[in-house]
Amino acid sequence: MTAEAGAASGSYTVRRVRAEEWRRLRELRLEALRDPIAHLAYLDRIEVALERPDSYWQERTRAAASGTTVGQFVAIDEHGYLAGTVTALVTAPGEPDYIGETSPGMRAAVVGVYVRPGHRGSGVLQAVLSETEAWLRGIGVPRVRLHVNEHNLRAQGAYRKCGYVDTGVRVEMVDGVNHEMVRDLPSGQGDSYDRS
Repeated sequence: MTAEAGAASGSYTVRRVRAEEWRRLRELRLEALRDPIAHLAYLDRIEVALERPDSYWQERTRAAASGTTVGQFVAIDEHGYLAGTVTALVTAPGEPDYIGETSPGMRAAVVGVYVRPGHRGSGVLQAVLSETEAWLRGIGVPRVRLHVNEHNLRAQGAYRKCGYVDTGVRVEMVDGVNHEMVRDLPSGQGDSYDRS
């Protein structure tokens, strides 16, 4: 399954989010936080998310829809429903990232990954990650990383299938010990991402 913005990918369209979709993205996020293994997958909690005002969700979506510090991508099924999402956070050299680490170079992390149960195993994760990685390559990010809870074996396996490699680094987070997984983003494969 290949992903091209605005084009069908299998039976999915994969693209960057749009600011006006904030309500749909809020509902998708709340669904993700209600998932039985959400405590292993997200640093956020449903109780906190439910209390956030509309303005929070509007700003979150607006920021993810444009610019180069946050990018959120979605897969949309043939009926127009959101099937899955991936967010990438980009950190400038020397700046702390989402877990407080700094790096001498630009770095990116994949966060907020969710595929609705009825779409799991259908290639949605790979398609959305591919679109996210193309965007990251286009803004000059050489490698992307993510953190997955040591008990979230399903997610670890899914990321391995998508080309992510466990570095052996373990990071303690509020949800427990997480494995760092990375994927190199070779230049020359979609360096001119312009799918706005």
